[in-house]
Amino acid sequence: MFWKKEMSASVMSGILSIVNLLFYNIPFLNFVMSHADMGGFRQIFLIVTFVVIVLALNFMVFYLLLKLRWLGKMLLSLFSVLSATCTYFVITYHTMMDESMMGNVFNTRFSEASGFFSFGLVIWVVFFGILPAMWICTQQVGRGTWKNWAKSSGISVALALVLILLNMNQVLWIGKYDTELGGLTMPWSYVANSLRLWSHQRDKQVEEIKLPDATFADNERSAMVLVIGESARKANFSLYGYQRNTNPLLSEVDSLHVLEARSCATYTTAGVKSILEYKSTGDLYEILPNYLFRAGVDVAWRTSNWGEPPVHIDEYVSRKELAAQYGVEGQQHDEVLFMGLKERIVKSQSNKVLIVIHTSTSHGPDYQRQYPEQFEVFTPVCSSVEQAEKERDRLINAYDNSVVYTDWLLRSVIDSLSTITDRHCAMLYVSDHGESLGENDLFMHGMPMKMAPREQYEIPFIVWTDGSYREFINPNKEVDQHYVFHSVLKWLGVESPIFNQSTSCF
Repeated sequence: MFWKKEMSASVMSGILSIVNLLFYNIPFLNFVMSHADMGGFRQIFLIVTFVVIVLALNFMVFYLLLKLRWLGKMLLSLFSVLSATCTYFVITYHTMMDESMMGNVFNTRFSEASGFFSFGLVIWVVFFGILPAMWICTQQVGRGTWKNWAKSSGISVALALVLILLNMNQVLWIGKYDTELGGLTMPWSYVANSLRLWSHQRDKQVEEIKLPDATFADNERSAMVLVIGESARKANFSLYGYQRNTNPLLSEVDSLHVLEARSCATYTTAGVKSILEYKSTGDLYEILPNYLFRAGVDVAWRTSNWGEPPVHIDEYVSRKELAAQYGVEGQQHDEVLFMGLKERIVKSQSNKVLIVIHTSTSHGPDYQRQYPEQFEVFTPVCSSVEQAEKERDRLINAYDNSVVYTDWLLRSVIDSLSTITDRHCAMLYVSDHGESLGENDLFMHGMPMKMAPREQYEIPFIVWTDGSYREFINPNKEVDQHYVFHSVLKWLGVESPIFNQSTSCF
C-alpha cells in the first residue's frame, strides 16, 4: 500500500512540501495575492515566484531532516501539528506568527490558553496536523545519499535564486511587507521568530541599567495607586464617548481626568515595560517599582497577570496569595487585588507609598469569565470562540461587561483613597494595549504597530487625585505610556535627574 511501501527521501520531501503549501500556507498566498497590486503578468509572476520558492526551500530542508531518520521524522511531525495550530489561529483571528506574537505565546499561562480551546480547533488540528504527523511517523523512507541531497538542494537553491533575481524590481514591495510575509510562512514563521525572541530575551537577561539615585523633595505623606489594565481599549469606555454607559460610577466622580492616550505596543510584555520605564528604549533600565523601592519608597505589587519586566521589591503578591490572605480562596476575579487596599496604605510607616495593581480584567478571548455574574449588564454574551466569530454582538457584550467591572473596581479604589485623611492620595489607570473585537475581521491584539488598527493601541488613561496636593496639568495632547513614570515621581515628591516635566501630569 502507498503508506507501507518504502518511499525515497526525495519523493517524500516533495510530497511534504506540497502538503505544507496547501495545508499551512494558504493565508500566506492570500496575503501576497491581495497586496500585490502591480497588476497583470508582474503580479502573476510574483505569486508564482513565492510558490516556487516556498516549495523549493521546504523541499531542501525536509530532505535534510529525513536523512536524520527518526529524529527528522519527529521534527517533521512536530512541524505538522504546530503549523496546523498556527494556521488555525491565523485564519480565525487574523494574527501572524511574528516575534511579538511568539512572545505572547510563550508568555501565556494555561488558564489563559484554555480560553482558546474549542471543538473547531481540535477538529482542525487532528485533520491537518495529527493525521499528517501519523503518516510521517509510519511511512518507510529511504535515506538516499548525500550526493543526491546536495544535487537536489543545489537545484532548489539555484531555482529560488533565479526567481529572486528576476523579481529584484519588487524589492521595495517585499521590504514593505517583510514582517507580514515572515509571519505567515509556515513553518518558518514560528521557528525563526521563536529563535529571534529567544535571542533578544537572552540579551535582556543582563542586569538592568541603574538610573541615577533619587531623593525626596519633601516629607509629605503621599500615596499613588497605579492600576495597569489588560486589553482595555478607549473605544468602549463611555468616558471617551462610547454610546453604552460602561462607566456609570466613574462618570459621577468630579476630580477625574480622562486623557487621550496610545500604547507604545500592542502586546503585554512591551506595553507593561513602556508603562514602567522612564523613556522609550530597547535597553532594560530600572523600572518604576524597582527604582522607587531602591530610593526608599514603600512599594507593593499585586497581580493576576504576567509579562512585566523583573520586579525587585519585597512585596510581590499574586491574586491567589491575596485570596488566601483574605480568606476568599477560589475567588477568580480581580476584586481580590483591591482587598485591604486602604489598610495597606494606612499602616505603612513610609511617607511615600506606591501600590501597583496589574489586572487581567478585559483579557480575551473569554471576556465573560473575567467578571462576576452581577456585572453582566449587556446580554446575551458569547461563551465560545466559534460563537464570537459568528455573533460579534455577543462578543462585544461580554467585553463591555468587563469594562463595567473595571469601572466598579476603579471607583472602589477612589472611594477607599478618599477616606484616607493623613496622606495625599492619587490613582492612575492605564492599559497595556487595546483590543480588536472583529473590526476588519481582526480579534484580540498583537499586530505589529506599523499595521495595527487603532483599536489595538488607543487606550484609556485616567487620573484621579484628592485635589489637595499636586496641581493636575492637562497635557492638551495625546499622551503615551511614559507619562506614568514621571507622573508618579512628581506625585510622590521624588527628585531625579531623569525626571521629565514635559511628560508628567502634575
